[in-house]
Parts: sequence; C-alpha cells; structure tokens
Amino acid sequence: MRIARIAHPNGMSFALLEGEGPGATAAEIDGHPFAQVALTGQRWALEDVRLLAPILPSKVVCVGRNYAEHAAELGNEVPKEPLLFLKPSTSVIGPGEAIRLPAISDQVEHEAELAIVIGLPGARNADKVAAATAIYGYTCANDVTARDLQQQDVQFTRAKGFDSFCPLGPWIETDLDPVDAEVRCEVNGEVRQLGSTKDMIFDPATLVSYISQVMTLMPGDVVLTGTPAGVGSFQGGETVSVSVAGIGTLSNKAVSSE
Repeated sequence: MRIARIAHPNGMSFALLEGEGPGATAAEIDGHPFAQVALTGQRWALEDVRLLAPILPSKVVCVGRNYAEHAAELGNEVPKEPLLFLKPSTSVIGPGEAIRLPAISDQVEHEAELAIVIGLPGARNADKVAAATAIYGYTCANDVTARDLQQQDVQFTRAKGFDSFCPLGPWIETDLDPVDAEVRCEVNGEVRQLGSTKDMIFDPATLVSYISQVMTLMPGDVVLTGTPAGVGSFQGGETVSVSVAGIGTLSNKAVSSE
C-alpha cells in the first residue's frame, strides 16, 4: 500500500493512494492507518490534493556511515556498531516544500536515504524478529547537512538539525523489500548519488533492534538508514530529488536565507 498525508478541500487526512499516472486517486482514511486501514468513501484525484510529509514523527533517528563508500569519501572508518544521532521533529518537511539554507553555512549537502517508518506497537528492547515486525513501511528522505558546521562541531546536532533539513516523502510504501533497492539523488536533473540498499552495513531490522535497546521507538517515528557515496553541495534555486526504487521520488527546492 501507498499511504500518504494530504491536504484536501476539507482539511488534512491520511489517504490510500490508488492507481498510477493521471488517473491516480487519494482515498481518505478514517483516522490513523497503523492499526487498520478503513476508508471513509471520500476520494479525490491525486492532482487535486497536496502531498504533505507522510508522517509527523516524535523523533527522527539517523544512522551515520552505514555505507562503506560514503564513510570513505569523508575520510571515516566504517563503524563496528551503528552510529546514531537525532534530527528534531521540526526539521521535517514534505514533498515540494522548501529547504531553507541557513546563512551561517556555506556548504549545505544532500544525503539521499531510505527511511523506515515505525508502526504498532513500536519497539523497545526488540530482537531482530520483533524489530522487523515493528517496521510499518518505508519512505524517501534527504538528510540535509551543513557540512562545514559538522566539521566544526563535535556533535552532529547543529549541522543536521535546522528547520527543513529532513524532507520526507512522497508517501509510505508498506510493501517494499529493502534488500536491493536503488537509492538515487539528482540536483536539477543531474545524478549525484546512485547506490543500493544491498550495500548497507547494517540492515533495517538490525538498525531498529539496535536503536530500540537505547530508546523506545514510538509508532510514527522515523529511522534514516544512511546514505550511499556521492554526497555534495547544492545552492539556492536548485531542486534536489531523492528516489528509492519501489517507493517514488521526493523533490524539494532550496531557497537561500534572506
């Protein structure tokens, strides 16, 4: 299933996306989709609604250096255990929303990633089997990073935590097999990153299990699984598009700070 959050003529709601191309529709879901998808009967043409961030997480847990080639391109060793950091919930934006480039950074970079969305019942001290069950679905993410600030600071918080630095979308795909999915990033149509989830050091279920030993993952929380090699900077006015095979494409335009 493709589950989206949409703005429509009557407000906002979750929706089940049906069909492809010009005839695609958004069928309104009654309440939250995690327990059971129940439709209200209201439908709109997909072109008549606006896609929002597919989920509003209580936290975004990120995994650094989960692809060996990316670790190498930044001069880092591959970690023996998952390297964790957090993005605040206020960094989340949806498809088509602007990435706002902070005036204090001269080097903002894209990081295309597969994102995990946690479902019911969440995960706490979960083994790998329970962790896999806790995964509701997957979406695309851009772990936007002020690289110059990351290099200045001991921690990643400032470099990763600006408002608008976590685009998510365009929807949640509940049926994705993440074993070998292409992850791509384009800037104004130019391919910058091209990798596959098969090259992850730690797979999604392992990551969820590991994180759940540290903190409780609530339903709706998001885990960013790391980025393949090819990260690089982008400028105001440029459009950054992240695609994951089997999900779709998330596009956001960058705007410079006034």
